Amino acid sequence: MKGFTENLPQLLLLLFVVITFLQSGLDKVWDWKGNLSWLREHFSKTPLRNLVPLLLLVITIMELLAGIASLVGGIQLIVSGSNEVARAGAVLAAISLLMLLLGQRVAKDYDGAKTIVIYFIPTVILVLLLQY
Repeated sequence: MKGFTENLPQLLLLLFVVITFLQSGLDKVWDWKGNLSWLREHFSKTPLRNLVPLLLLVITIMELLAGIASLVGGIQLIVSGSNEVARAGAVLAAISLLMLLLGQRVAKDYDGAKTIVIYFIPTVILVLLLQY
């Protein structure tokens, strides 16, 4: 239980990442056609329009990896105190958010970009907490 109480802020933020990224990644898997259709329209007037299926695949994989690594890393942090896998999950989450932010900016969806920043802040805090 010592690993749990000593790492409570990291574990709470890891749980945030797990919930956010596993839900988002699984939603993309379960509703691939719906997500693809929406994204094709969203990026129809951008240089990314022909890359939408590939980019959707990449972000889906990144989100799932971030969520899974954060889940496994949280368990590892509790059990052994090691945070390497948790740190990898947090970094993957941050990179995923930067990819999403770039997409929103390219699509000129500035409100969507602002929303991503709300997720990016706790993710960067998690990366910082897991640095030591």
